[in-house]
Amino acid sequence: MTLPRRFLPSIASLRALEALDRLGSATAAAEALALTQSAVSRQIQALEDQLGVPLVVKTGRRMGLTPDAVQYAAEVRAALGQIAQASMKVTVNPTGGALSLAILPTFGMRWLVPRLPDFARQHPEVTLNLSTRVKPFNFDVEPFDAAIHFGSAGWPGTSAMRLRGEAVIAVCAPEVIAARKPAQARDLLDLPLMHIETRPDAWRAWFAAQGVQSARVPGTIYDQFATITQAALHGLGVALLPEYLAVGDLASGRLVSAWGGPTPSPGSYYLIWPDAKAENGALTKFRDWLAIQIGEDDLLPR
Repeated sequence: MTLPRRFLPSIASLRALEALDRLGSATAAAEALALTQSAVSRQIQALEDQLGVPLVVKTGRRMGLTPDAVQYAAEVRAALGQIAQASMKVTVNPTGGALSLAILPTFGMRWLVPRLPDFARQHPEVTLNLSTRVKPFNFDVEPFDAAIHFGSAGWPGTSAMRLRGEAVIAVCAPEVIAARKPAQARDLLDLPLMHIETRPDAWRAWFAAQGVQSARVPGTIYDQFATITQAALHGLGVALLPEYLAVGDLASGRLVSAWGGPTPSPGSYYLIWPDAKAENGALTKFRDWLAIQIGEDDLLPR
């Protein structure tokens, strides 16, 4: 690929633009980059001169970015991240056997990580880099080779391997239903319900599976299963937890079933990878190893 020199700015200028966008002021950008404010201004001025377009709007002594420059900075940030990731791969594992994997915090820690020593024994030549993600992301702008995702496998430009389904249980601390145990699933609508941010329709699907049609399921929102589990244990309401997460606390009596038993979730866990990286050697080894893991009888540790 050959591009005109004007479209290949220096890394220093791009870092100055990214820092100004991310931190909101030349002072903060200068501090983050260990430069003076005038040096940051010179880097951005050089970038404007090279591209031939204005990037900065000045209000008094304050520097801000134009709307086009904000979009440009976001794309530059992603590109700098990819460059850094590629550099780390070549430094950590010069043979190229590195895999950057995005994982869901709870499923990754409870299901994948306990199995990784086996992968390390079988493939010591592969360096596996893990990052947790709970919200959707784009392979085009984030430096991942693959991701473990819950939901469907219909991402454009990707392929997927189903790992397993999931069943959830409506649980709460015993005191939440001590005075009046629900007589039917609909009664849970009168209790404080807790939602996971990444699964906004989980309660609606659960009620539908119990034969209860509800257009609105109010409640509080939590970002991860770790926090919603603690909230349930402290009596803040009723949570829908994956069966593998709830079983220990149910057995100890710290949590009880608010209504019914395990209910299948409308989604599955998948390993997803961009089609462009399908032949990546480290990914192929990891995918083949993972296929053996999902053939186990008991997929999740209790």
